[in-house]
Amino acid sequence: MIIGMTMRKVTVTIDEHDLARVRALVADGASPSVSAFVQHAVAVALTDAELWDESFEQWLASTGGQITTEERAIADALLDAPADRDG
Repeated sequence: MIIGMTMRKVTVTIDEHDLARVRALVADGASPSVSAFVQHAVAVALTDAELWDESFEQWLASTGGQITTEERAIADALLDAPADRDG
């Protein structure tokens, strides 16, 4: 924990099997506590989400930017078209 970092206690619901796996990791010394494990998991998930946003924005920029209204209408029409069952 970072000194001066504000912590807040919360209640979360987790699958019993996953909780058992986390507790086993704590018992094996892989994490100091269930709370520490969850804090780490949240930090990893937040980083993943931020990296996904960055990667998506870079990809979007490399393909010409945001979809236009006209492109969206074409895509919607294609996706709403009945599937070709014979081909």
